[in-house]
Amino acid sequence: MSKYKVIMHYSDGTDEELDDIFESESDASEHGQYMCSCFHQGYEILNMSNPGDYPPENEGDADYEVIEI
Repeated sequence: MSKYKVIMHYSDGTDEELDDIFESESDASEHGQYMCSCFHQGYEILNMSNPGDYPPENEGDADYEVIEI
């Protein structure tokens, strides 16, 4: 039976392979979407706490890839 992992890709060129292992591709994809949402929410929180250091136009982007292991 196949297992799946998520690799996060950030706009600054870095990649991060997450430690979680999923039984289905759809579960892994759901987790990738959740992590992208967390990335954007985290930047929004940083912007609210110190807008000068974290302006919205510098947010960047996050994407994910599901791989079979």
